[in-house]
Amino acid sequence: MTTDDTAPVRFDTKIAVLLRSDLETWQRLNVTAFLVSGLGAELPEVIGEPYADADGTPYLPMFRQPVLVFEGTKETLTAAHGRALSRSLPRSVFTSDLFATGNDRDNRAAVRAVPGDDLDLVGLAVYGPRNAVDKVLKGARMHP
Repeated sequence: MTTDDTAPVRFDTKIAVLLRSDLETWQRLNVTAFLVSGLGAELPEVIGEPYADADGTPYLPMFRQPVLVFEGTKETLTAAHGRALSRSLPRSVFTSDLFATGNDRDNRAAVRAVPGDDLDLVGLAVYGPRNAVDKVLKGARMHP
């Protein structure tokens, strides 16, 4: 007998990160962490319930659904950025300029200094209906 507590959980939304394929491993990890933090801060519905172990030690909540990570060329990122904007999907960006800054204020200033069409994107996170996110990611492939 299947109860609601044991039925598989399916999501009609998707959280996805698109990374530029020429990043170093440490950059991929850093960019991914920064990008998804924006989604969690702005969209409380993507956050699940807090965790606790068998001893009752509490842990912070995490995303309620998987984060899918993709990679693509600079051109793929630029196209995905445009598609995310045209669909008005929640998104966060990471540009190559952010590797040279060391704090949040300077990060925001670096992005603000460049027109959207000229951003040197190395990462993009997007959230929305599965179908719309899939269209944004057209041309990208799952991260190896």
